[in-house]
Amino acid sequence: MRTLRKLVPAAVAALALVLSGCGSGADSSATRTEIKTLRIGVIGSGNVLTGTLGFAHQRGVVLPALKPLGVDNIEVYSFPNGPDLNQALVGGRLDVASYGDTPALVARGSGLKTRLLGINSVNYNAGVVAKDPAIRTLKDLAGKKVGVQLGSYIDRYLQGALQAEGISAQLIHLLATDAEAPLNGGDVAAVALPDVNPSASLQAFLAKGFHLVDSVRDNHPTLAGTSSAVSSQDFLDTHKDFGPTWQQILNDANKFARDHFTDYVNYEVTQSKAPEAVVRATARLESIPEDLFSPQGITLLTGTKQFLVDQKKIREDFSLDDWFYRDRPKAS
Repeated sequence: MRTLRKLVPAAVAALALVLSGCGSGADSSATRTEIKTLRIGVIGSGNVLTGTLGFAHQRGVVLPALKPLGVDNIEVYSFPNGPDLNQALVGGRLDVASYGDTPALVARGSGLKTRLLGINSVNYNAGVVAKDPAIRTLKDLAGKKVGVQLGSYIDRYLQGALQAEGISAQLIHLLATDAEAPLNGGDVAAVALPDVNPSASLQAFLAKGFHLVDSVRDNHPTLAGTSSAVSSQDFLDTHKDFGPTWQQILNDANKFARDHFTDYVNYEVTQSKAPEAVVRATARLESIPEDLFSPQGITLLTGTKQFLVDQKKIREDFSLDDWFYRDRPKAS
């Protein structure tokens, strides 16, 4: 298991570099009287905005919408996983974050003062792939090692799917970008991967000849993930016009992407390092909600939260309605 052991220090080193780039407590979200440079945290690599928000930014509409708030620059910081991003957000080194529902819920359930600005994507697919042809279903993974990004929406799907099948496996923290070698080498029997752009990891692995064992879409649709736009209560208290402005930006970005879906998918292709066919197979119109608090999004989020409470991943249950930021923040 040498390959797996090397991943942890590498991730820590990468996180240290990102956090140092986000600034220090002197310019934290809670103490800056003017935003000037908006700092956005995302999951991935390359320090760029992706998804419908990235499409809007490329079209040059995001920064002008923020100008009335005194924003003249946007900086994007990429993190390998949601829990890493949480630390930077609550430490005041980020102003707003876009990432999966599971780490966002766990952060709030751990007592961190965050608010959900919107559920900006729904129906996130994920799946489990294997190399060994004898592994055809999740039941074939009973007692075996499975790689997954712990603390992510993929982790929540995998644990929920294993529980539904009545089996247990040994889950190993493994980023999708580092998963191919351990899977080829037999260090893990299978890997759970995201199926969202721009990484499109699940489709990329299938294109390389690994086979699908299980997926949200085919086997466990109620375990679909969502992505969340989150900010800290302190930042929203200091900059009271930011929440409504950001929500309008996200709503407009989603509407434009739905109305110009072919152009949006073409944009996704340019943003991904994966082959074009892989990216096009991952992009789905139904993942773009018509409302930041759509009934479908709330249903998925409610199910995820209850699972995390049952698994004791959330230390203290909380009301989603109190967490939701609707026009103006409620008292926490």
